[in-house]
Amino acid sequence: MTDVTLTEKPELTSHGVALSDAAAAKVKSLLEQEGRDDLRLRVAVQPGGCSGLIYQLYFDERLLEGDTTRDFEGVEVVVDRMSVPYLDGATIDFEDTIQKQGFTIDNPNAAGSCACGDSFH
Repeated sequence: MTDVTLTEKPELTSHGVALSDAAAAKVKSLLEQEGRDDLRLRVAVQPGGCSGLIYQLYFDERLLEGDTTRDFEGVEVVVDRMSVPYLDGATIDFEDTIQKQGFTIDNPNAAGSCACGDSFH
């Protein structure tokens, strides 16, 4: 019989994405509606869109190798290793006005975006 040593899970590093108070409140509200306390807000950048890259914002129950996390008063925001450089310094906000309702991402790394505002380069 051989001894097996269990290693601790490596500490996840933080990222530079910020979540506004309004966005954190909206995420908490959506999670309460879902009745789930095991979900995290995942922010990612994927190839696509008319400007080359698109944002993805969704709830995820998984933590993958290389993920970075940051907690905003009970709302955990996860960014994958490949997206971190594209999102460093970005702020996620939530707008709820007559003209617009939804999450917005103010990203200082975006050199330009398309007219629809969903993709950037």
